[in-house]
Amino acid sequence: QVQLVESGGGSVQPGDPLRLSCTSSGRTGADFDYAMGWFRQAPEKEREFVAAIRWNTVSTYYSDSVKGRFAISRDKAKNIVYLQMNSLKPEDTAVYFCAATARRIISSRHYDADAYTYWGQGTLVTVSS
Repeated sequence: QVQLVESGGGSVQPGDPLRLSCTSSGRTGADFDYAMGWFRQAPEKEREFVAAIRWNTVSTYYSDSVKGRFAISRDKAKNIVYLQMNSLKPEDTAVYFCAATARRIISSRHYDADAYTYWGQGTLVTVSS
């Protein structure tokens, strides 16, 4: 069973950077090009896609709201996915969830939470002055 553990959340001021980490364990079998993603859920809002990365090809996907400010990357040796968040805004305040697909998915599905099988517990990011 794949387990995902997020870390790095906290309270920051507008304009500050913050880096989230997601450590993955328990994945066995073939080294196929599954996806790792970040989603977020703000209070009283639905969960929304933030960014995703294909594990082997390192193709990346971003929502329009974070493109140019956030960067997703992965350390293959450590099984960690990072979300570097720059120029944070109050509207970025949310619980951020790490997610992983069971296998490779087509490009259009990287934005779809239903495509992800495994989820972490989430880490809270608060952006406030």
